[in-house]
Formats: sequence, structure tokens, C-alpha cells
Amino acid sequence: MNFFEHQDRARQNTQQLIGLFSLSIAVMIMAIYIATLFLFRMAPRVWWHPGLFLYVAGITIIAIAVGSLYKIACLRQGGSVIAQELGGRLLIPDMADEQGRQLLNIVEEMAIASGISVPEVYLLERETSINAFAAGFTPNDAVIGVTRGTLQHLSRDELQGVIGHEFSHILNGDMRLNLRLVGLLHGILFIYLTGELLWRIRGSSREDKGLPLWAFGLALMAIGGIGLFCGRLIKAAVSRQREFLADASAVQFTRNPNGLTGVFQKLEQMDSRLISPGAEAASHMFFGNALNPSFWENMFSTHPPLAERIRRVGGLNVSNLAAMPSRNQVRSPSQESLTMGFADGSSATPSQVVNQVGSVTPEHFAHAQALLSQLPESLRLGVREQQSAVAIAFALALDTENIEIQEHQIAWLREVQPAELVDKTLELSSEISQLNPSIRLPLVDLAVPVLRQNSAKKCQRLCKCVHGLVVATGSLSLWHFVLQLILWHRLQPSINPTSATTVEFTSIEQIWPDSLLVLSVIARVGHSQPDASTEDIAYAFRSGVFRLPKAGEQEKPEIPLTCNFTELKKSIERLRLATPKLKQAIVDACAHTVLLDNKVTPSEADLLRAIAMTLDCPIPPFLNPQRGVSKQKQSSPKRS
Repeated sequence: MNFFEHQDRARQNTQQLIGLFSLSIAVMIMAIYIATLFLFRMAPRVWWHPGLFLYVAGITIIAIAVGSLYKIACLRQGGSVIAQELGGRLLIPDMADEQGRQLLNIVEEMAIASGISVPEVYLLERETSINAFAAGFTPNDAVIGVTRGTLQHLSRDELQGVIGHEFSHILNGDMRLNLRLVGLLHGILFIYLTGELLWRIRGSSREDKGLPLWAFGLALMAIGGIGLFCGRLIKAAVSRQREFLADASAVQFTRNPNGLTGVFQKLEQMDSRLISPGAEAASHMFFGNALNPSFWENMFSTHPPLAERIRRVGGLNVSNLAAMPSRNQVRSPSQESLTMGFADGSSATPSQVVNQVGSVTPEHFAHAQALLSQLPESLRLGVREQQSAVAIAFALALDTENIEIQEHQIAWLREVQPAELVDKTLELSSEISQLNPSIRLPLVDLAVPVLRQNSAKKCQRLCKCVHGLVVATGSLSLWHFVLQLILWHRLQPSINPTSATTVEFTSIEQIWPDSLLVLSVIARVGHSQPDASTEDIAYAFRSGVFRLPKAGEQEKPEIPLTCNFTELKKSIERLRLATPKLKQAIVDACAHTVLLDNKVTPSEADLLRAIAMTLDCPIPPFLNPQRGVSKQKQSSPKRS
């Protein structure tokens, strides 16, 4: 099952969740109705009273809806809300201790390897148990929370296994379902909280007047307990198999089952429970069982038994994984000629590019570790410091090929930014210019966690300043478009934290013009060399178009469309609102267009990855042996 199938499965699970939630509400309505009959002393004389039943049902549904909608509204700001409710604090690199820095390093390595924005990391300082969680709506706004006990008791390999497990939840679409589950079940919990409030109320004058209200409060607490029971049942129904999948994915990422096995063995001897009151609502999101064990644990626990998880992880044949090609390296005979270099000299086909979306292989993980280890110290530290991170964003927008244009950019920047920041930009620009262009997108992602700590207004100003630097060049290059596209997308959780991507387009007809426009640009970028002919561009364009669903039924131009970058950005934003399966078809068509000539230029790679990443389809870096960390002579992309 690939990334897109996981996304579709998550949507189906959401529908199942709503069905189970509705069933739980029905059970609670009947329980409250019966409690009301006894409260008004109508039972056992009258068991069925339609008017009273409708009144009880209406009040109950409204109460649950208010509780759920309130929580859902709070959660629109993303996973950081959950982390803060659990007592987590944002782990800032400059203030992190040695254990915290090790955790941040592992998260950065995994993020660069998988092609997602580096998640914010929250440390649950008061929690001494071993546990972790991932929360968010999309890979672009994910956060990871880790308990202090996890850092204290696990080795680096074991911690890497836990983080790999959480990244699986990020990449498999589990987080969005988890947040919806928290929001919906809060409405059921609201019944319990209402009962607790009524139970505390006493009559101000006569005890017998307060007794019915007190008794009704106890009844609501009991009914809320039924809701709590139903909530745990729902969480168990949607969580257990996903935990097995995340365990297997973590092993696939690292090819080191001993890391996870070591964690499970320590959990058998230690503890994974949390002391935070918010643990109940978020129990299904954690690596291990966050709640106190109970009589019904084996039946209604959100996590499989540790013995079963150890057995399954131990049963994975890692030697075979290392000897055999992964699913991302299996070649389709019909696409044998469409190849792209990998780090080990093997090749990839367009279908494999699609399969790479939302996955991490050990090769990509090793590539990310090597890339980070070879970064100059100034850049390695710079992405973790506020002013330097901003300077890196500005430096990436500077023209390194034309000194006159760069001087014009710097002159403009001095008018709107402090001199110290401009000098820092120039200093870092000289170091970035010595690196291979393939490192530019990872640098953006490494700087994002620090940049997101700014207010929405400052993030918007940063994007506007980058745009101003681009305008100062007098023309827009492909790299400048990619930089602005990715930077704006990555900072959206800070600029507009309540925005949520919803599916608006379910058929290719609705986004056909946008798909044609994107493929037109990719075809032109891939054949921008002087010796490229118009026929080559048109052939690459048509090859991509015919990969789209129902291509034979749609109007197809013979030559690529003409457009500017503003129109391209609008089309990509519309494609973001398509279903996962449509996004898969678009990424597949883009990959066919890029790989048609058996070559992938740095410009093509950056554009393809930028489009996929903006569609919330994280794609790992291309591991071409000619694209190392050190700089090599590359042709500059043409400006338009």
C-alpha cells in the first residue's frame, strides 16, 4: 500500500469513525432517557414517552455537538494544541540540552530523508515514562512530542526507532484521523463533565431539593462513563493495526529491528503511562499505552500487547530486506527505458517515483545523515538560530551568477532590513554558493522550525521580503519560483494556522486545465537546453498528459500551454484540493514527463519535488551520484 492508498484508507476510516460515533450517541441517548424516566418517577409506569424522548435526544445531541465542535475548533491550530495540553514545551535548539539536541538531529535526518517539513518537537518534561506521539493535519504541519523518560532511558538507535514509528504515522495519514477522533470524542466526554458539575451542586435551602439534581448528575457521570467506554472501544478499533504498520515502517526506514525491540523490552520493565490529565483524550496517538492498565485492557487497549509487537518486529527478516530491492526499486518492464540515477547506481522508473512519495528508505536516511554531517558549521548552526535562519532564506534568493544583480538585491534589502541581518545574509550566501544546488531545498526545510516561531505577521513579512529580492533581479528564475512556493507552503501553519485543506475536486475534469498547465511547465523546463526542439517539448508534454485519468475523453492540446509563474502557482493551489488518487495521477504524469529523456536536471528535480511537496505528497530527495553535497558545475536555469 503506497502513500496515496494510505490517504484514501484514512478517509474511509474517518467514515467508519463517524458511524461508530453515531452508534455511541444513540446508546447514550437511550441511557439518558431511562435516567430521566426514573428522575421524574415515570418508570416503571410509563416506559415510552415520545415527547420526552425527543426532548432528551435533542438536548443530548446539542450537548455532544457543542463539546465536539468546541474541541474541533481548538484543534484547527494543529498538533501543537495537543502537545501543549499534555504539558509539552517547544524544544528550541539554542536552549536544548545534549539529549534534546540528539532528538532534534534524529528528527531532522528523518524529515530530510522523507521530504517533509521538519516537524516542531515538544518535550513532555514532567513525564518520566517512555512514550512519544505525532500530531497534525498534514505532513506540513506535523509536530512530534517526546517524554523526558524517552530521552533518559533510550539509546540513539532505540530513539531512532521510536521517531521512525512516529514518522510512519505522519506519512500514512494517521494524524488527521487521530485529531478528528480527539475532537469527536470530546463531545462524549462533555456529558461526563456536565454530570460532574451537577453532582457538585447542592440545594441552597433544602437538601431534598438538591437531591434530584445531585442524583441526575451521578446518572450523567455514569452515562458519561458509558461514553468513555465507547470512546475507548472506537479508539481501539481504529488504532491497533496502525500501530503494527508503524512498527514495520520504522524497521523498514532504518533496517534495524533491534532498536524497536530494545524499546519494547524496556517498556516491559518500565512504564509508558502519562500523568497528564489529557492522556485519556490522546491515548490513541502515543507510541505505547499512555493509560493505567485495567481489566479490559487486552480488549479495549488502543495498542497491541507488547509481546505481540516484539514477535512481529522480530519476525521481520532484515537480512532479506538488505539483500532485496525495496518496493521503490522494483522496475516495471514496460518502463525500463525511463530511468533516473540512484545513489547505488541503480535506476528508478516513474512508477517508483510515485511509490517513493510518503516513504523513507535506508538509502535516503543515510543520504540525509551524510548531507547534514557535511554541512558547514555556520549553516548547521544557522538554521537553528532566528536571525541566521532568516538570513539563509534571504541568501537563497540572491543571484549568485550575476554580481550586478546581486548588488541591486542587496541595496534593496538594506532599505528594508537591519544592516546586521544584511551582512549575515552576504556571509551565508558565500557559503551556500559553494554547495551543490541539491542542498538548497533541505536548507529551507531545516530553517522552517525556527522561522515558524515568528508571528504570522513576521512570517508574511519574510515571504514578502524574499519576493522583493526576487523582483529586484528583474526576472523570475525557476529556482526563485520553487523557493517562494516551498517557503510559503512551509510557513502556512504559522501564517494561517486555522486553514485546513479539504477535498473539493473528485474528478479529473474539474482540474484538467490545471493539470495541463503544470505538465506544460515541466515539459519546457526539462527541455530548456539550446539543442532541444519544439517537437521534443511537445512529445514530453503529451506523454505526461496521456498518463492522466480519462485522458482519451478530454481535450488535449498538441503543444504545451503558455503561462507565467503566477498562473502556475494558482493551478498548484487548486490541485492541492484534489483527492489523494487524483494527486497520485498528477505526480505520476509529472514523473513521466521528467523521466522521458532518461535525464533529470537539477531544475527538473527541484520543480518536481516542489510540486509534489506543495500537494502534501512528500517525496524523498533524488539520490543521483552526480548530485553530492559538494558543488559541481551546473548550467543555470533559464529565466522567464
